Amino acid sequence: MKTIYKKLLLLLLMLPFSVLAQNTLNGNVRDELSGLPLPGVSVTVQGGTNGATTDFDGNFSLSGVKSGDVISFSFLGYKSTTITYSSQNTISVILQEDASQLDEVVVVGYGSVKKKDATGSVEVLNSENFNRGMNATAENLLNGRVAGLSINTGGSPGAGSTIRIRGGSSLIASNDPLIVIDGLPIDNGNSGGSTSILASINPNDIESFSILKDASATAIYGSRASNGVIIITTKKGGKGELQATFNSITTLNTLAKKVDVLSAGQFRELVHATGTPAQIGLLGTANTDWQDEIFSNSISVDNNLSLRGNLFNAVPTRLSIGYTEVPGLLKTGEFKRTTTSLSMNPTLFDGHLKINVNANISWQNNRFADEGAIGNAIRFDPTQSVYDPSSYLGGYFEWFEPDGDRIVTGAQYNPVSLLEQRRNKTNNRRIYGNIQLDYKLHFFNDLRAVLNLGLDKQDGSGHNVLAPFSPAGAQSGNYSSGDYRNYGSHTYFMDDRQNKLLDAYLVYSKEIGKLNLEVTGGYSYQNFDEQQYNTGNMLDPTFNPSVTPDYNTPAIVNLQSYFGRANIGFDDKYLLTVNYRRDGTTRFAPDFRWGDFYGAAVAWKISEENFMKKLDFVSDLKLRLGYGTTGQQDIGGRMEYIPRYTTSTSPQAQYQFGDSFVSFGRPQGYNVGLKWEETTTTNIGVDYGFFNNRLSGSVDVFYKKSKELLAFVGYPDLANLSNEGYANIGDFTTKGLEFSVNYDIFKNEEFQWNASFNMFYNKREINKLPNGEAVPRGDIDGGGGNKIQIFSLGYAPDSFFVYEQVYDNNGRPVEGVFVDRNQDGVINASDKYIYKKPNADFTFGFMNTMNYKNFDFSMAWRASLGNYAYNNVQSNSGYLLAGVRYPDVISNINTNYYSTGFQNEGNNYFSDYYVQNASWLKLDNITLGYTLKNLRGSDSKTKLRVYAAAQNVLTITDYDGLDPEVQNNGIDKVVYPRARMFMLGFNLDF
Repeated sequence: MKTIYKKLLLLLLMLPFSVLAQNTLNGNVRDELSGLPLPGVSVTVQGGTNGATTDFDGNFSLSGVKSGDVISFSFLGYKSTTITYSSQNTISVILQEDASQLDEVVVVGYGSVKKKDATGSVEVLNSENFNRGMNATAENLLNGRVAGLSINTGGSPGAGSTIRIRGGSSLIASNDPLIVIDGLPIDNGNSGGSTSILASINPNDIESFSILKDASATAIYGSRASNGVIIITTKKGGKGELQATFNSITTLNTLAKKVDVLSAGQFRELVHATGTPAQIGLLGTANTDWQDEIFSNSISVDNNLSLRGNLFNAVPTRLSIGYTEVPGLLKTGEFKRTTTSLSMNPTLFDGHLKINVNANISWQNNRFADEGAIGNAIRFDPTQSVYDPSSYLGGYFEWFEPDGDRIVTGAQYNPVSLLEQRRNKTNNRRIYGNIQLDYKLHFFNDLRAVLNLGLDKQDGSGHNVLAPFSPAGAQSGNYSSGDYRNYGSHTYFMDDRQNKLLDAYLVYSKEIGKLNLEVTGGYSYQNFDEQQYNTGNMLDPTFNPSVTPDYNTPAIVNLQSYFGRANIGFDDKYLLTVNYRRDGTTRFAPDFRWGDFYGAAVAWKISEENFMKKLDFVSDLKLRLGYGTTGQQDIGGRMEYIPRYTTSTSPQAQYQFGDSFVSFGRPQGYNVGLKWEETTTTNIGVDYGFFNNRLSGSVDVFYKKSKELLAFVGYPDLANLSNEGYANIGDFTTKGLEFSVNYDIFKNEEFQWNASFNMFYNKREINKLPNGEAVPRGDIDGGGGNKIQIFSLGYAPDSFFVYEQVYDNNGRPVEGVFVDRNQDGVINASDKYIYKKPNADFTFGFMNTMNYKNFDFSMAWRASLGNYAYNNVQSNSGYLLAGVRYPDVISNINTNYYSTGFQNEGNNYFSDYYVQNASWLKLDNITLGYTLKNLRGSDSKTKLRVYAAAQNVLTITDYDGLDPEVQNNGIDKVVYPRARMFMLGFNLDF
């Protein structure tokens, strides 16, 4: 017993000395792959308050450590590691890159968080998850990959897309999401000569997308975020030795489907059976498929070279050069793009100053084919030849009157002449990028100061030349009498846009025990400027080349903002995000210029609770709740609140003083009461992961209400100085559900199989309109000023407003016979009803990726259910008189005539027969590849992947039109068809 007491006494005497026996540990941290030092690595003592950060050479000095302390080393993008201190003086630590950790990083407004710590509804896709194949524009990397994100791209080369996140938030104002590239919010418009807002960006330069969906995530961007935010992060330089990548893909573009019209033989039979002798006499002897004449297969190429390394062993740098050439299916059309990008990301002053420089330049050289040729091709007489040597209009067949004038009424233009006799060529240069300085104060390491300066400048110009004596350029006159004037046209345009950005903000980060705190606050300034002019027709005999063209300089749009955000985490279980932004815009009058937008979200990481630890199969379980408001001011008008006058140019509106004429001024309409459109969003979500995150995904339920909707509408009589203009008109709501799941079905060294699936459901409903009155919408071809859609209380926006068709016993529509819905014995506009809508109830995306040894295979599907389309191609050309109405012209018609037997159009335009179920299932892409590794020896990093792919492979639908994925808000007019593509490509890393 005495021995035990003596040992305890000795221990108590030695304890103070052991506590005081604290040392300083010096060390160095390096990257495992390159062996280069890592600056900015966090070195901390677990359970303690002391810590250090590695300097530029990867060195650190950590004081106050004692034997047995566990020291942690952590750095973004690397696996954390620990060592147990055992009184050594120096140590060397090697960190390994952690791809899974990189995947978890979510870029949000003015910062980033780990995905597991995100409180809002945010989705991240990196380059490994992008859509494969030929994606000329960046947004198509995402199509079908994210729940709630829809992308509808046109068929013309380099065509832009309609991008919607959760269906958008406005009726008529912009529904486009805010797009931010490396911290630079870009303009949603593009200068003349460019095909779309994202056509200037090389998809091969993109590292990841962050899609911010709910207001708690987007409110930090305030006025520009009501339709969601897409943040693009481009690829950066590396810390190791020089690496090069060359990607090349060659694509055969083919026409997948043609519009169903009568063949030459069918058309002859129709005219002989129903036409007059004069019309029968107009039939030609040719058998011309006009769609074959204007469409042709084409070959696209896309080549990209990138160099990545550590310049001077101090500056991570990446340089890339890309060239894309896409001829259109429609002859004479072409999209060409050359891009160069440079990123430099040095770290200075022992990791205290991080500099990110992103510079990009792109050139687009486009030739735009006259898409009017498509509509003319499906209507032009198929019994006529393309060329007529006797024709004075360039040798193309056209319809002429006996006196030699071209027939105008009822006649189409020769489709081939529309293409071959027009040369519409444009050039567009875009320079965009930013420099960001991120400085962690030496005297206060918890505080960072960030300055972000950005520029997005577009210069567009072009010539649109229409050949003399071309049918489309024919001027009125009488050719046979000798005074026919046909001088064609030649116009030149210039369009310059400039977007300047300044962001300045402070970030305070602190760990206090179990509390993690990050507070951000700052100021943003963005200026949008534009200048344009058009020369007019330089071939017009009255054109005076010495007169300087009038410049059109729209008013500058200036946005200024103050913003703040606080991220608070406790015990790595409970998370809170609060953000606020005060926005000002020059689009509104001073009394309504400023808007206040805010958001808040909480998250509970249930899987971190002690009672969940026994459930080994649960890897991640997080509950999220968010609420916030965002704004909208993006309308076409820039100074709609200012009273303005326009001066007359015609002599009839001028007053004469002797030999001088003074123009009168005419007041224009204006609205001083225009104010912010606001959208409030509530979101409840669950993120889940099971079996070591082998099965993971999320579920979100949301409710959005938009009020004070901005729209261009008609004004009541005597209410304004114009008949129509911008106003705040009403409210509408969107309810929705999102679900996504990702599953590693098999995962071993030889075989991996991953499947991902997402689903989106939404319901939109108008809740308020001025005086409760419905607003007609949706112009259609045929008749005069007909509109087929409506805004109406209690219904989805742009629902179809039609008559209910009556059918005979054989199920065939009876021409001109509709249901008397109000039972008043008369069929008139009062019998119209609201029937179906263009937006889908459900959209789906499904992706399968398999890897077996060196082989890889992927397959991407998309689907849409509950969307309807108005088949305007059938309604405008699917009746008899569309072909044999005029005595001196005959035109082809749609084969739908055989199904209806309709003779005339009448009220048939408004029949619900033409509102058709446009649900679809599409196989977007199939890719099969093989990778050759270690091409220069076992230690070589050189590898070559070769692959073959098909795109726009298959469409399953009951829709009668060309493509059920209708672009024009559910109205299927004549559209540019999407190509079916077959690809061969390779990726070489060396």
